[in-house]
Amino acid sequence: MSSSPYYLKSSPLNARLNGVIGWLARHGLSLAGSAELSVRGRKSGTLQRIPVNPHTHEGAQYLVSARGHSQWVRNMRAAGGGQLRVGRKVREFTVVELPDAEKLPVLRTYLERWGWQVDQFFQGVTARSSDEEIAAAAADHPVFRVTVTE
Repeated sequence: MSSSPYYLKSSPLNARLNGVIGWLARHGLSLAGSAELSVRGRKSGTLQRIPVNPHTHEGAQYLVSARGHSQWVRNMRAAGGGQLRVGRKVREFTVVELPDAEKLPVLRTYLERWGWQVDQFFQGVTARSSDEEIAAAAADHPVFRVTVTE
């Protein structure tokens, strides 16, 4: 078993699709609830942008990294927050990363809502998987609770 954190790099096609989805969100068209995340780069200091699927669970909003410990996740840990944009609506926010033990209900409802798009990144784990299977995958998928600051 590898000791490095799980991360599934985007293919060139997925990177292009993410660019289109991000452009659409930036210009006011959210696909199935997507938004564009902007987070300050931990090394460059410039804003990095990527489309995300903000997820609401029990009245709170979360960001889940389906692909694992990606660059936006590392930047979010360093920055502690960022911006979510759909068109002219920009929401500044801060985050708290959930410990693995608290992720199960959020990941299950995330997979129920977004599984059609992200199941391929969860290595066989789906919304229908057992609590044990989802809990076992939790360490591979960072989850941040979002608090809007505006």
